[in-house]
Amino acid sequence: MKVTYYGQSCIEIEAGGKKLLFDPFITHNELAKHIDVDNLKPDYILVSHGHGDHVGDLIAVQKQSGAKVICIAEIAGWLGKQGIDNVHGMNIGGGFNFDFGRVKMVNAIHSGALPDGSNGGNPAGFVIYAEGKAIYFAGDTALTYDMKLLEDENLAWAFLPLGDNYTMGADDAIKAAAFINCKNIIGIHYDSFPVIKIDKDEVAEKFIKAGLNLKLPAVGDSLNL
Repeated sequence: MKVTYYGQSCIEIEAGGKKLLFDPFITHNELAKHIDVDNLKPDYILVSHGHGDHVGDLIAVQKQSGAKVICIAEIAGWLGKQGIDNVHGMNIGGGFNFDFGRVKMVNAIHSGALPDGSNGGNPAGFVIYAEGKAIYFAGDTALTYDMKLLEDENLAWAFLPLGDNYTMGADDAIKAAAFINCKNIIGIHYDSFPVIKIDKDEVAEKFIKAGLNLKLPAVGDSLNL
């Protein structure tokens, strides 16, 4: 299973022979200026919530790729008004089997209005079950005790926000890793704006002391899960 990091919370996972792109926000991210959005051809786009730094390139990438969008029901309705009907709406706690594997939508604590002020429904995270692995994408979230519900999922990897201010920071992400019983963490939602810039060395040291394996890939870099 290959993952590529495109900055902020935008990642692409290749699983089950398909490409899953999460929270596309690239063209307005200064750290991702070297990424050619036109080359992105995902089979699926998963959207955690409606904020601009998660849906900034959603419509453009969907129209150029024809990808099916997996998102909460309210965002699915909003996309329909934008002329996009290849959408699979879900809600918190629900799961569905796709041709690459299974997706379960889980709780996230955040806000979620869409860029035009429309109701974006509840923010969410996802658990992806594919190729014999379970992967957790937390989305934008505070630390929440609901994460304890994932402790028996045998998660192979988890994508957790680290930037603080808008989401949990490194200290709470370490607590989250304990809640979800996962030692392999990939950081997201950091450095894109001044208020979420992190000291990578300091954060890495904290994770090492906690006995955790933290990856902070450069924008555009890939790794195998």
